[in-house]
Amino acid sequence: MRLPLLGLLLGLLSFVSALSASGSKLLVVIEDEADKGKYSQFWTDLENRGFQITYRSPKDASLSLFLHGEPAYSHLLLLPVRAKGLGPALTPNLLVDFVNGGSNILLALSGEQSVPSAISSLLLELDINLPADRTSLVVDHFNYDSKSAAEKHEVVLLPSPVLKQGVKNYFSVDGLIAFPRAVGQVLGNASPLLASVVKAPSTAYVYNPKEEGESVEDPFATGSQINIVSAFQARNSARFTVLGSAEALEDKWFGASVQLPVPGSKAEKSSNKAFAQKLSAWTFKELGVLNVGQIQHYLNEGSQKGISNTSEVASIDVNPEIYCIKNDVHYSIELSEWEIDHWAPFSPPEGDSLQLEFSMLSPFHRLNLQPKAQTANSTIYTTEFKLPDQHGIFNFFVEYRRPFLTNVEEKRTVTVRHFAHDEWPRSFVISGAWPWISGIWVTVGGWIVFVALWLYSKPAEPKVKTR
Repeated sequence: MRLPLLGLLLGLLSFVSALSASGSKLLVVIEDEADKGKYSQFWTDLENRGFQITYRSPKDASLSLFLHGEPAYSHLLLLPVRAKGLGPALTPNLLVDFVNGGSNILLALSGEQSVPSAISSLLLELDINLPADRTSLVVDHFNYDSKSAAEKHEVVLLPSPVLKQGVKNYFSVDGLIAFPRAVGQVLGNASPLLASVVKAPSTAYVYNPKEEGESVEDPFATGSQINIVSAFQARNSARFTVLGSAEALEDKWFGASVQLPVPGSKAEKSSNKAFAQKLSAWTFKELGVLNVGQIQHYLNEGSQKGISNTSEVASIDVNPEIYCIKNDVHYSIELSEWEIDHWAPFSPPEGDSLQLEFSMLSPFHRLNLQPKAQTANSTIYTTEFKLPDQHGIFNFFVEYRRPFLTNVEEKRTVTVRHFAHDEWPRSFVISGAWPWISGIWVTVGGWIVFVALWLYSKPAEPKVKTR
């Protein structure tokens, strides 16, 4: 009897140990079963992080991304295939529906195998362009591995990714990252959902080995136009990552000895393993996931009464549905960030801020939220302001959309009314009314003086002579 109970306990522990904030079911689509051994270290790392991996071939007739109309897996890893298509279960429409259902996809490409037309069509929907020649590679004659690619220069060595200021960098590693036979991508400018993770250096270009002369004269893209790793985050915060080099995940490049062709440079171990961990952790929502906790708004009477602790705040009418114009209001929101295996307090990147909008059709107030307090798992952001002199239906609206972070969109609707008839201030309280009040009393006093003078100033009666 103890053995079944022990097995059940271990099963529950393995379920709890899943580190992804969106689930642990991972589907790996790999064409050849023998190729699994190339990525053994990567699989071991994913399993140690709590993922339940299912391996399927794209030709498997029982393969399906959905079960009863819902995504059957939380994540999908697509490895390169030699076939021209991915089969009826992995059409572009189904993959888009999979992302719309909230699941995440990591797509790995390879310059050794032509990119299927279904993948090119799918990436075009995301505004990611691939070379027309499906066997094109990224080449750099200045940043290549002099040990393994001394002649073809197709193993590009790049340092840790550097992102623009104000963006959290979840992909930073120590050392060089090797991208063998990478497929270059060019991102469109129209979509705000796209972001570049790893750009090629300025000396890189894309060429087709089969048509070398023509490609060199008119390359598909050059320099920083080329993206080796791209990220797409949908409006529902589902993630789609394109890795241009599937070989970068292989065991032979995890800790491989690489060396730049620079005089005086020394051989060093590649950081592919650390980069693969961070890239997969971000794609599978182990990093950069925000969670909204408690949201409170109430009349700001605490600052006047010296209320500071939560027990005293609880006595206030929290989150009322109706306010009065010109009320002083306190607003607070609790934010957490998922970091691998726990919720941690969230802080925006340097130079960025969280904002609150108090809006009707357009914002009447747009205020920066300041970190007021911090718990073990969250940060509490607050602000205080005076409601506008306008009645109607208003929203407390917090919208936070940043690259590599899940979207935050929280709205609380309240009614703002006018003063009641007994809430208007007396006229003598309003200093602007004093001239008018004075004018009234001057008029009254003048009238009384006039009446008094008129009553006591009647003409004397004429004297009548009598006999």
